[in-house]
Amino acid sequence: MSWWGKLVGGTLGFMIGGPLGAILGVALGHNFDKGLQGLPEGGFGSGDFSADERERIQTAFFTATFSVMGAVAKADGRVSPEEIHLAESVMTQMNLPPQMRKTAIRLFNEGKRADFPLEEVIGQFRQECRRRTTLLQMFLEIQIQAAYADGRLETAEDALLLRICRLLGVSEFEYRRLERMIGAQYQAAGKGGAGYARPDTGEPGLEQAYRILGVEPSAPDAEVKRAYRRLLSQHHPDKLVSKGLPEEMMQMAAQKTHEIKQAWERIRRERGLK
Repeated sequence: MSWWGKLVGGTLGFMIGGPLGAILGVALGHNFDKGLQGLPEGGFGSGDFSADERERIQTAFFTATFSVMGAVAKADGRVSPEEIHLAESVMTQMNLPPQMRKTAIRLFNEGKRADFPLEEVIGQFRQECRRRTTLLQMFLEIQIQAAYADGRLETAEDALLLRICRLLGVSEFEYRRLERMIGAQYQAAGKGGAGYARPDTGEPGLEQAYRILGVEPSAPDAEVKRAYRRLLSQHHPDKLVSKGLPEEMMQMAAQKTHEIKQAWERIRRERGLK
């Protein structure tokens, strides 16, 4: 049985509590009152972890992703049709079953509330993902994508994303790198959207390819290769799932990997690399 089936059936070994559990409880119509029971002292650490612990992380990732996405969409004072479409596109790409999709929508709506406990939610999510930087980066990329859904990054959205980064322990330098990368993907896709939700439109332009890899056109070959390999490793679907990414989100990671490979192929041919 998947983490979702165990959650709905009430048999998830490490039932999640705290602010994430409270929000998920509202979305599911349940009362999760076990607090943070089951969380080992000092967190999970960076090594291997049990199936129960992985399911707990998957639950936390799902809950935080869609609720915080709602907060990001509302950051500029209104939720645009494009932002709603982005959320729905992520749900479609995940091929969520009806009940799970309804829960994701309810989480999104909870995130739009004026009293949404953003700091507490991010704080617990960071704790649940203890030292798993690849999961935190995937989460952040999805939130930046949500902000770019209407084609631009508003000042209020940028400020909220920076706040989220501080809460996650992500530097502004890293945030700007990701923001430029996702902005390049939007430009490559045009009005069709960018990143996880957009259809495949072929290889990006050369300038966009450099932005996707997060390097300057003047960067030496060795630096470009390192950037490509690093991004490919960070977004490998199997690696992310092994660290706690919900299996339903694997397709998004696969799409991201495809875009990174396209950018590399465009640059590789231009430079005559092998």
